[in-house]
Amino acid sequence: MNLLAITQHGDLVRRLRLAFEEAGHEVRHIQDPLEALAQDAWTEVDALLVDTGGDPMDGFRLCRLLRGEARVLFRNLPIFLVTSQEPSEADRLSLRESEADGFLAASSTVQELRELLGPLLSEGPSQDSGLRLPVLATGLLDSQAQQAQAILQACGMEVHAAPRGEAVQVQQTLRAPVVLLGLSAGGAKGAVALLARLREVDPGIYAILVGQVKEEAAQGELLQAGVADWLSLPLSAPRLLHACRKAIEWTHARRIQSEYRTALHDLRERKSTLEREAAALRDEVLTDALTGLLNRRAFDQNLEHALRQWERHRRGFVLVFADVDHFKKINDRYGHPVGDGVLRQLSACIRSALRKSDLAFRIGGEEFAILLSETSVRAGEAVAEKLRARIDGEPIQLPGGQSIYPTMSFGVTGPGAPTASTLLYQVDQALYRAKSQGRNRVVVAREGDHLASDPPA
Repeated sequence: MNLLAITQHGDLVRRLRLAFEEAGHEVRHIQDPLEALAQDAWTEVDALLVDTGGDPMDGFRLCRLLRGEARVLFRNLPIFLVTSQEPSEADRLSLRESEADGFLAASSTVQELRELLGPLLSEGPSQDSGLRLPVLATGLLDSQAQQAQAILQACGMEVHAAPRGEAVQVQQTLRAPVVLLGLSAGGAKGAVALLARLREVDPGIYAILVGQVKEEAAQGELLQAGVADWLSLPLSAPRLLHACRKAIEWTHARRIQSEYRTALHDLRERKSTLEREAAALRDEVLTDALTGLLNRRAFDQNLEHALRQWERHRRGFVLVFADVDHFKKINDRYGHPVGDGVLRQLSACIRSALRKSDLAFRIGGEEFAILLSETSVRAGEAVAEKLRARIDGEPIQLPGGQSIYPTMSFGVTGPGAPTASTLLYQVDQALYRAKSQGRNRVVVAREGDHLASDPPA
């Protein structure tokens, strides 16, 4: 007797072999369910073990597949799900839904394995075990059906003969993947009509026509109806076996294709989900929670990128520092919630005044930075002046009806400094002069602001 273990638990496989190989049983090991499907590893298997977990296919899903409508061959196959921990209620529900026979602990001892699986492997093969592949024969003479049964029985197939009038009802229960469709009654038109009704029950059946049709038009109708193969009479054993084996290969290939499509769809869904989660996480990491502007981390990254573009391609940019004047007085007089509201409104004003290619950052409490791409210093100064005037001329209304008239000071510089720290020192010095000269103004960095050396420590 043969046991197939689809598991990542190598120690379990070792104990299975200790438990059963001395008694003449064979233990076959495959690590992945999709690999087992691709290898068609089900021939002469008497019991199956498969891990509950797995990606993209777990044991519950594999069991449902084997118990499914195209899986009559495996309907009575004992299937146990290997688990590395105590099954939960959800696991037990999934076990019932998948029609598996039970759980098997990955840590089971040799004795426990013998007690659980020994009775299954000690039973001899039964002709009525339900493990034979069903083949529906309809429209055949009794002698033809009996001949087909004698030929196919030795290859693990069971022919179920049914009159035309009962074929659909029998197929609803049998779910045979292969149909031998004869022409003993009704001719080609009757076969076409019956095949259409059978495909309503199971669109995936493999239909083999048995008989001779001389009219070309009738042959075309049969092919369009879904006849996949054609056997002439009298039946030839080699040709019948070849046709049925092709049918099984086609069924397996269709199943594998379906599983890979499902797996590919699942992987695409997972990739899309991960991309969305990564984008959300990136936004969370690089965005200031209060204002919605980019934060200091994002500023450092983008400034480094702008400097590289300047060094390699001389792509100009302008760096602007801005600071809210007397912001501490706003907090002290109106409270921090009002101060937060002021920062949010100023941030919205800054963002709305910029191009899509420009970036705005909140880099400190009431400190902001702006990167203007492909811009000269003179144009950058004009943008800062326009933004300063707009903020100065638009008071912020409080819920109680009061008005606040915040102002901002700006420092402006362009590329050319030897290091990033020098550039930051330049723009910071320009902002400092704007503050010291009375605030609410724009000041451009001077050539003497450490243009040729790093700022002092």
